[in-house]
Amino acid sequence: MRIGLTGGIGSGKSTVAATWVALGATLVDSDAIARAVAQPGGAAMPALEAAFGPTAIAADGGLDRAAMRALVFSDAKAKQRLEGILHPLIGAECERQAAAAAPGQPIVFDVPLLVESKRWRAIVDRVLVVDATEQTQLARVVARSAWSPEAVRAVIAQQATRSARRAAADAVIFNEGLSLPALADEVRGLWDRWRGPDTR
Repeated sequence: MRIGLTGGIGSGKSTVAATWVALGATLVDSDAIARAVAQPGGAAMPALEAAFGPTAIAADGGLDRAAMRALVFSDAKAKQRLEGILHPLIGAECERQAAAAAPGQPIVFDVPLLVESKRWRAIVDRVLVVDATEQTQLARVVARSAWSPEAVRAVIAQQATRSARRAAADAVIFNEGLSLPALADEVRGLWDRWRGPDTR
C-alpha cells in the first residue's frame, strides 16, 4: 500500500510519519529529498545556479533557502522555474526509495505539497491529511523555530487551503488538543483499517 501523507506547516505531520514508521512502514520524505538535492554538491545545484544566479547560492555552495523563499513568494515565475528543476529530481528519488521497500511493506510518502502538485493522487492508494487550525500551526512553528509569525503566515498562504486538503483526503486526523499517545492511537486505527482484508 502506498499512502500519501500531507498537511500544512505545523500540523504535526512529521509526528504522524514517525508513528507510521514505528508501526513498520517505509517512509519516503520528499522534504528531506528536496533538501538533499539542493545541498552543497547536490544534483540540483548546477541547474539552480544557472537559473537563479550566484545570489541564490549560500556561502557553503548549497541553495540559499531564505533568499529563495523570499523570491518565490514574490515571483510566481521564479516559483515555477524552481519547481521545474526540483520536482523531477525529487520524484525520481521518491520512486527509487519506494522501490527499496520490502515486499508487502506499506510505503508512506510524506509530501507537504501533495494536493498542490496534483500528480500524487494517481500514484498513491490513500491520502491521509493531518489538519490543524491556522492559529495552532502558527503557534507550533514559532515555538519550534526562529521564524517570525509573518514568515509562517506567508508559508501558510502559499500552501493549499485546509478545505482543499480535506477534500482530497481519504482520512483526516484533526490534530488539535491531542496528546502524543492519542495521536498515535489515531494512526494505529488507520493502520489496522487500511491493512485489513479490504485494503481499498
